[in-house]
Formats: sequence, structure tokens, C-alpha cells
Amino acid sequence: MQVTISPGAISGTVTANPSKSAMQRAVAAALLSNGTSIIRNPGLSNDCLAALDVAAKLGAVIKRNEDHIEITSKGVFPPAENKEINCGESGLGIRMFTPIASLSDQAIVINGHGSLTTRPMDFFEQVLPQLDVKITTREGKLPLNIQGPLKAKNITIDGSLSSQFLTGLLMAYGAVAEDVTITVKDLKSKPYIALTLQLMEQFGVQVKEEQFEKFHFGKRQSYKAGEYTVEGDWSGAAFLLVAAAVAGKAEVHHLNTQSAQSDKAILEALEKAGAGLLPGVFTVIVHKNKLQAFDFDATDCPDLFPPLVALAANCEGTTKIIGVNRLAHKESDRGKTLQEEFGKMGIAIELHGDEMLVHGGTGIKGAVVKSHNDHRIAMACAVAALTADAPVVIEDAEAINKSYPEFYEHLEKIGGIVKKQGSASLTH
Repeated sequence: MQVTISPGAISGTVTANPSKSAMQRAVAAALLSNGTSIIRNPGLSNDCLAALDVAAKLGAVIKRNEDHIEITSKGVFPPAENKEINCGESGLGIRMFTPIASLSDQAIVINGHGSLTTRPMDFFEQVLPQLDVKITTREGKLPLNIQGPLKAKNITIDGSLSSQFLTGLLMAYGAVAEDVTITVKDLKSKPYIALTLQLMEQFGVQVKEEQFEKFHFGKRQSYKAGEYTVEGDWSGAAFLLVAAAVAGKAEVHHLNTQSAQSDKAILEALEKAGAGLLPGVFTVIVHKNKLQAFDFDATDCPDLFPPLVALAANCEGTTKIIGVNRLAHKESDRGKTLQEEFGKMGIAIELHGDEMLVHGGTGIKGAVVKSHNDHRIAMACAVAALTADAPVVIEDAEAINKSYPEFYEHLEKIGGIVKKQGSASLTH
């Protein structure tokens, strides 16, 4: 499907979509709980729907209502006929649910599709056997064949591999651990782990954390079913905030400025670039100012690279963003994809190891660009189009369904001129 975004001014108010990170963690916690949990303001992006499907395959009963989802569970007890779970294209889903699925003593096949089939999974083979879980992969790739039950033990893991895997390990340990410690070396994306611990505590499991290097589990605990309201998603909202900063003014509601989500760091980047910024408690107002190049370390928030590049393209001078090494195994090789697609729009991007240089202020040109089936690339190109000299056509524009199906509608709500061509559905 093609979407054409025309240049134009931004003005208006919009409510952020639900956080994909928080929603998927809440589904996992509800699966691990005994009883019925209610999730309000639920996310319904492809990744969130995949998480609900996995929870159902692992034994939970899911009931979707108009404004909330009920998840009834007794823990991880997959029905005998369910031998396979599929995490769709969700990197968080596969890394979080694999340790959780390992709590069962059944043999389970864990699969995915799209870009997930090419992502490395060999870290599971390094860690899970230490916890008495049998596992095989296809040369370090999907599908995974696992058989538990996982035994919680003192273990040391390499945190540079994936904070998402640590999330799954922490959540699985929360259900069975007693007097054990997970030690982590070189942890990346600490805010995401803070979000995991916050959510576990909301569902009744507390972990004693020391400098994000040691995670202590004391006496045996159990998850308790409860109510959880999914907060707004800073990852998706970052694109709307940048749109306002480069092309007008907008107010984005349902954003918790005290959130543990790492992508709220977009506020720091907008401030450095000189955007007009007025954060409230659950709302943020951004307006256009003269923008200048900035330096930013996105190592702990790599999903911000696409909106940061759209921002930097509109800044006078050369912006330096650190953390490129975190981008290779996203939905696309995101550093190279940004370089290629923004290059088509006349913005030069240099990649030097862990460093990206974006040469802004040269003027964005109308072009035909591709999403590479990467939701964040599609959204970054859409934001860049707002200040281009002619319309930008985005091919495979439905990639946004992965995380933010409402994105084009929300962009229109704040004044974006969006024209869709093609039959692919954009909403679910």
C-alpha cells in the first residue's frame, strides 16, 4: 500500500496510542497470575495482538471487550494440543515469552515470521540450558524448540545481548524463584528493565535491584491478578512531537512524563534542538522554533533513531547520534535504511561505527521512499514529508500496523495531509 504525505502545517490535539511495551508486559504478567486481570486502554497493534495470542496458547482465556481486555489464567499451562506459539514479528514478544513458556514441562515450538526469522536467537542456547531447559534452534535462528520446566538459579548473563531477554527471565523467575540472584553485565536499555520491574510490582512480585547489575529474588512470590491501565506510548508519540517541532504546534495527551519508558527521552532531544516545549503531567505541548543541530546518545533508547533523524533533518548543522550498533537487528538494518531513504529525500547521513551524523538544514525533497516493512521508517519518512518541497510517497506504508495502526489518522488529526492508495487494511 502507498501513502502520500504532502507538505503542510501541523496544528491540533491528539491522544497518544497505548504503549506496546507496557501492553505486552501486562499480558505476560496477567498470564502468570492466578485469576482474572483487566487491562484497560489496551493496545491492538500487531505486536500486542500477537502477545494476546501467545498468552491464549499458553493457557490463558482472553475476552476482548469494547474498552478493556479480560485475561483469566492459572499460570503457564498450555493445552496439550497447543505445541506451537507464534510471536509474529515482535522482538520483545519472542524474547520475553520464551523464558515464560519454559516454565511449562511441555515441549513447545516457538516461531515468528517476517524479520524475526532472520534475527539471531543463539543467546537462548547460551542461557536456558543453565536453567535446565532443553533448547534447539535452526543454526541460531527460529524456530526454537524448548522443554522445561525452568529452574530458577543464580546466573550471570550478558546484558548487551538484549534487555528484552532479561525482561522475560525476570518475569519467569518472578513465578518460581526463591533466594536466587540474576547478575547482569553491560546492560543496555535500563529504562525498559525499570518498566518491567514496575509492572511486576503492580502484579504483586517485587525484585530487589542493585544498580541494574544484580536482581535479587527472596522468598517465593506469586503474581496476583489485578487491573492495569496501559499508559500512552512514548515511542509512537515521539513522531507526533517531532512533527509539531518541525511543522507547527500540537498537544499530545495521555503521556506520563514520570513514565519508566526510555523513549520519553525524546523530550531531551527536542529541548536540545531548541523546540518549544511545555510538558504537563499527562500531556505535552510542542511548537516550532528555530532548530539547531544537537548531540544525543540513543544507546538506551534505540527506537528513537527514526524520529531523531526526522528532527535532525530539519535542524541547521550536523547532528550526532550515538548508538548505531543497537540498530542492526531491528525490523530492518535501521541505520542503513535511514541513510538510504533519507538520502532519497536529499538528507545526507554518515555512519561511522556507533555514530550517525545527520546533515540537516539542506532542505528535504519530495521523493518515493520505501518502509522496508519497518514501521518506524514509514513514520519517520511521513514526518520528514511535512517540511519537504513536494509530496513524499511511502511504499509498503502499512508497516505501521506493527506498533501504531492509527498513526496516519493521528497525523491527519493534527493537520497532516494524507492520501492512501491500495487495499491493505491499516486498522484492526
